[in-house]
Amino acid sequence: MNHPCVVTLERDSRPRVLFAGDRLVEVDLPQGTRCIYPKPPIQPLKNPDAAIRYALNHPLGSDPLYAKLRPGMKVTIAVDDISLPLPPMKRPDVRERVLNVVLEMLSDHGVDDVEILIATSVHRRLKPNEIRHIVGDRVFDAYYPDRLYNHDAEDQANMVEIGTTDHGEVVEPNRRAVESDLVIYVNLNFVPMDGGYKSVAVGLCGYKSLRAHHNPATMRDCMSYMDPKTSALSTSVERMGRLANQKLNIFTI
Repeated sequence: MNHPCVVTLERDSRPRVLFAGDRLVEVDLPQGTRCIYPKPPIQPLKNPDAAIRYALNHPLGSDPLYAKLRPGMKVTIAVDDISLPLPPMKRPDVRERVLNVVLEMLSDHGVDDVEILIATSVHRRLKPNEIRHIVGDRVFDAYYPDRLYNHDAEDQANMVEIGTTDHGEVVEPNRRAVESDLVIYVNLNFVPMDGGYKSVAVGLCGYKSLRAHHNPATMRDCMSYMDPKTSALSTSVERMGRLANQKLNIFTI
């Protein structure tokens, strides 16, 4: 019985598109190859910007973003980098869309002390053209490089230890984030374990924090067939994320 998501190639089948690093390539596969496809995509949003505004005004388990804003406050926006071999999103990147809406909302509420960090953790720093692709021309030209830059996990002067979990895990985020009145984390990568507590406890931290869960034993556990939500990595990150949320005022998108 044929499955709609499984295609067996014939001799005259067209080339298939495969991942190759951060690119897509066409490959001629041999006759008889079974290609397994994901389910068809859901219907696209008719108005993505309106959907973003609705999400900011109706967040889960949090006050709306506008309720957290006041004139003159210090705000840091953290934006996830691309650390996986995925093709760049067709512009406008969804993070650009979110940033445009968020920055407009901050301006409307008299917030002008704003810096944007690329939350690289200990990944390589993004190049200017990569940052421009993520945030868009308007944001890049207005903020880069003084108020839009890569998080530097190796700059100890700009890291602050805010506490230790009951399991001895040290939480040491970026100083700018710690000293801000509000941290807005734009976490929209194609990674199942991203989002929520993982954001600040990983993206804005350094090795002193990462060593608690990004180590061979923990990663091996995470990659096993156990439930990823209960893996040692997830539970460690959740403990650290809860501590970060207790110490900092964080709004995660």
